[in-house]
Amino acid sequence: MTSRYHEAHRRSLADPDGFWGEAAGAIDWIRRPTRILERQENGTGRWFPDGVLNTCWNALDRHVAAGRAEQPALIHDSPVTGTVQRFTYRELLDQVARFAGALARLGVTKGDRVVIYMPMVPEAAVAMLACARLGAVHSVVFGGFAAAELATRLDDARPVVVVSASCGIEVNRVVAYKPLLDEAIRLATARPRHCIILQRPMLAATLEAGRDLSWADAMAAATAHDCVPVAATDPLYILYTSGTTGQPKGIVRDHGGHAVALRWSMENIYAVAPGEVMFTASDVGWVVGHSYIVYAPLLTGATTVLYEGKPVGTPDAGAFWRVIADHGVAVMFTAPTAFRAIRREDPEGRLLAQYDLSRFRALFLAGERADPPTVEWAQDLLRRPVIDHWWQTETGWPIAANCMGLGLMPVKPGSPTVAVPGWDVRCLDAEGQEMPAGDVGALAIRLPLPPGALPTLWNAEDRFRQAYLAAFPGYYQTGDAGFLDADGYVHVMSRTDDIINVAGHRLSTGAMEEVLAGHPDVAECAVIGVADALKGQVPLGLVVLKAGAGRNSEDIARELVQRVRDRIGPVAAFKTATVVQRLPKTRSGKILRGTMRAIADAEDYRMPATIDDPAALDEIRAALAAIGYAAG
Repeated sequence: MTSRYHEAHRRSLADPDGFWGEAAGAIDWIRRPTRILERQENGTGRWFPDGVLNTCWNALDRHVAAGRAEQPALIHDSPVTGTVQRFTYRELLDQVARFAGALARLGVTKGDRVVIYMPMVPEAAVAMLACARLGAVHSVVFGGFAAAELATRLDDARPVVVVSASCGIEVNRVVAYKPLLDEAIRLATARPRHCIILQRPMLAATLEAGRDLSWADAMAAATAHDCVPVAATDPLYILYTSGTTGQPKGIVRDHGGHAVALRWSMENIYAVAPGEVMFTASDVGWVVGHSYIVYAPLLTGATTVLYEGKPVGTPDAGAFWRVIADHGVAVMFTAPTAFRAIRREDPEGRLLAQYDLSRFRALFLAGERADPPTVEWAQDLLRRPVIDHWWQTETGWPIAANCMGLGLMPVKPGSPTVAVPGWDVRCLDAEGQEMPAGDVGALAIRLPLPPGALPTLWNAEDRFRQAYLAAFPGYYQTGDAGFLDADGYVHVMSRTDDIINVAGHRLSTGAMEEVLAGHPDVAECAVIGVADALKGQVPLGLVVLKAGAGRNSEDIARELVQRVRDRIGPVAAFKTATVVQRLPKTRSGKILRGTMRAIADAEDYRMPATIDDPAALDEIRAALAAIGYAAG
């Protein structure tokens, strides 16, 4: 018997116009589209090209009009400041409409860009939605980004206004944002006419006369602004992601496809209904925060939790359980690295017993590969579905998932399950030919991409084609490597540049990490391919042990080498595992494998702009030098 998932996926590929035309019925249109997919010569497509709508109306106004005015829309939970704020749909709409008026008063109009450089505060979401209300294009830059990185984004987006805050709050420190913003503006050639600064009580910022004004003053002088109609194909936002050249890539998201795809995903992937609570532990500076903190829950009429804290340390490894219990969370979404941190600090899960999770239904993980031991640990602890799913900044929503709203399928550890309806996932060899089931190759998406995926890069159409379409004509190149098994399950092993060549054998570092992570003393790990004069490359394992692991680290390292030899075989040439105190990561939790490989091979590298703690790289450099690497 065909499952609901299989029928939905089949129909989405066979009849995309019918499938997505039906899904568009969940969105309010000023002019409902009569054309659903307009195919382009290069195989891509534009969705709902003659449709007109407003994303902010769909996220706020229509819910107030439909009777949800007094329902909570956004809960700001901030353990670093010890505060919780709740905004009903009516209250959030009032804030957004007034801030839209404040932006308009400074000259922001449809199509203008506004850069948002904010911590995890409600005003960040208000600013995003206010831009959508005006038809302006927002570009959120992760709060605390270095001045030089912010300057490159100012020069590319050329904003009329920058919205920022006086500071961000970390666990043990206050990060002053205004000096970083001032320096970025000094370095940039495209300087904004105005800056609006949220003055937080922990640290006041100095405002520059004639350019800067406080959030409070901007709101006091403003009047509410109505929604501005925009074309479905107009840009809603630009979100910059790292580029291989050092120049960031501005991912463009359009209004119509974005709204339709995210609304569909909430019901069919996450099974979150209007009125329910979703907690996405990410940041509005990342795509996960855009899609599943701000837009998707509000487009659905759900309640979203915006969390200003950490998985551990605010105050302990029970922080997520408290948020779920306090706010009646139904579904949570976070990165696997967060749960590895929780597991490391509280391996027995004792803190969970303090909290009532009776309304909690499922945990979703994405951001990097979810290793089976972490997934299994979370399943055993929570006794609820733990769903690994795969997507990217470029795609805007999941490519592969176990779609809870379409009926859960059997779980295969290490796999994000199957391609989501709308996504035609293939595994290709270097010549673009499909690989047999089980063979590792490049994961690619057959064009056209579904609604919600990037239509282009900001002011860089040629770069878009070269980066994503040129390698495999007719396909979008994901940059991820893996395989499809005989049941059609997707297995994402690593980035394509993390496939290493050991004496002519193509091996996945992700498969080796899976073996290492299964050791009972390992909290998290990374495997990198380092240069070898004989074999070309050999794998090197870096592991972090769980808190309380009292055994000799050299004994554990020997066991790890043997595990890889037993599970993968001598072909892996895995001979070295070394214990480190921590792994360097981006602020979104991704391990900096490429940077560590460059250090090990004594190559030049650029300090990643998104690194969470630069000192972690110094520790890795010392650890590598101690075992004979990084000699240069």
